[in-house]
Amino acid sequence: MNEHWSRKRQILACLHHDRFVSGEVIAQSLSLSRAAINQHIDALKDYGIEIYSVKGRGYKLAKPLSLVNESHLVNGVDGRCFYFDETTSTNAFMLGHAAELKSGDICIAEYQSAGRGRRGRQWLSPYGHHIYASMFWRLNGDISQASGLSLVIGCSIAKTLSNFGVQGLGLKWPNDIYLDHKKLAGILVEISHCTDQQTELVLGFGINMSMSAEQGELIDQPWSDLSSLMSMPDKTELLIKLHKTLKADLQLFEQKGLEVFLDRWNEFDLFVNRDVTLLMAPNSVSGIYRGIDEQGALILETEQGVKRYLGGEISLRSAL
Repeated sequence: MNEHWSRKRQILACLHHDRFVSGEVIAQSLSLSRAAINQHIDALKDYGIEIYSVKGRGYKLAKPLSLVNESHLVNGVDGRCFYFDETTSTNAFMLGHAAELKSGDICIAEYQSAGRGRRGRQWLSPYGHHIYASMFWRLNGDISQASGLSLVIGCSIAKTLSNFGVQGLGLKWPNDIYLDHKKLAGILVEISHCTDQQTELVLGFGINMSMSAEQGELIDQPWSDLSSLMSMPDKTELLIKLHKTLKADLQLFEQKGLEVFLDRWNEFDLFVNRDVTLLMAPNSVSGIYRGIDEQGALILETEQGVKRYLGGEISLRSAL
């Protein structure tokens, strides 16, 4: 950890979300000037951390932060783990180092300056509030072998969160995880390299843990996070368990395909047997969503008959 973030994390360790701490107390405990504390606080706000500042009372976090315990994480992950306070995006880091990676290597960051979601959209990544991670995986065979992979990742995330006691989870084809019918997490699968014999992939995912009101206002759809739970999962433990589940599920997927995940998908599928619209700019098609098939294709019952849609820039929306 560089000096830049070492100092900022010391300041964050002094802050609380349930009470104010004076700047003088922070300055004395860290042997810094009040001016230096103010500068660091302002810089932390630029990283998306909402901090209340009240004259005569000091500073208070608007929402609790959940920071990774780096040593516990690195020791708990089976494989190489790259952990950063700050990076452009975890997917970009893994894509840039793909030639050096093995299946299961993972990158985790507290902040992304250029986080990306599906269809080139920005993925808001305020420091310390959520999970931003990318795992490298090398499949035997061409790109067709990856069909349905994002659905497997969704199943892994839903299963892991369920094991932590999270209820009200749902999956939306092809790569979104919902909590109480609002988006909790997203998946971005990118191809690093592909031949007839091998396909290298970067599997990115983000999970909302503690969204501030300020950041929430910047999101253009209903969202959820884990902060409203009676007991929010420990971020480090969640990442370790999720990494283990992902590795096991991806190995199973390679051996037996998507078919063995259909029951798990159906358990969490939010839109099955509902009227939906598929957006495929500039066109759209409506019908009744009948789930997925063994290749991960969406099955849509329309007036013209049953059709299947797989891949491409398709978005599913409720017709109601």
